[in-house]
Amino acid sequence: MTHQQIARSRRNTWLFPLLLLLSGGLVLGLSTNLAKLAGDIGLAPLALLGWSMTGAATILLIVAAARRSPPPVNKRTLTYYAISALVSVAASNFIFFSAIPHVGASFVALIITLPPLLTYVGALVLKMERFQTTRAVGVAAALAGAGVLAVSQLRMPQAEVFWILVALVGPVFLAAGNLYRTLRWPEGVSAEALAPGMVTGAAIMLLMAGFLPGHSLVVPTDRSLPFVLIVIQALLFAGQFQLLFLLQKTGGPVLLSLLGSVGAIVGVPIAIFLQNEAPPQALIPSAALIALGIALVAMSQAKATPKT
Repeated sequence: MTHQQIARSRRNTWLFPLLLLLSGGLVLGLSTNLAKLAGDIGLAPLALLGWSMTGAATILLIVAAARRSPPPVNKRTLTYYAISALVSVAASNFIFFSAIPHVGASFVALIITLPPLLTYVGALVLKMERFQTTRAVGVAAALAGAGVLAVSQLRMPQAEVFWILVALVGPVFLAAGNLYRTLRWPEGVSAEALAPGMVTGAAIMLLMAGFLPGHSLVVPTDRSLPFVLIVIQALLFAGQFQLLFLLQKTGGPVLLSLLGSVGAIVGVPIAIFLQNEAPPQALIPSAALIALGIALVAMSQAKATPKT
């Protein structure tokens, strides 16, 4: 290959994953704020999550059928769908959606930036990633930003400590999901085929959770806004998880884990300026560290030598 061809190949190798990262982060930031709005109009977190996930699964299954790429059904893939759905979708999103009314959309949007370090450490331990100084500094910076935010929130006089701590469990599930999906990716199966299977599994779990004591899937029928929010959230989920699998395949688990960082850059301003949330404590230093982390990891991705 000529020098120009190598340079072009490297540029294409990192540019497409970076575009997927930015698009997925935009969708994630919007989704977080919809959960806040749903709480304000009396739509329970499980109802929003369960019905919108069902809608997203329907959309993805229709798209997969149109592409003649339905999710394969066998023992290996059913296990993959079930574990991915529980860890990456149902459990983590239920935690976040339940915590948002108590700690705010901007706080949740920012703590979703925590998975990078957990994912990176796990990837190193499992030998899925080689140590790179630039990338390590990047994920450490993003983690430091989220850490500063969490500590400042816990020190607030009226802090809901229980919900802050519960919300911090969500990133652990996300990091575990990032690693599991990469490590156990069924051989020869496309991202377009896996996404519908995982989202369908999550929808089934969330609908079943509606029968547990203290939970409900009831949607208020006195106005149309709850139904509109469910439809919009379903479309966002369908796009988010399709982008997630494409980014997982092209960028790897660590770049994927930065979705939360990009989502925070989108979600926090929306929560503050459009939903009139009070800005989180230490917003500026934490956001600056998160932005630095994204830049460093993107830089390390750009410098990586593409596979040939």
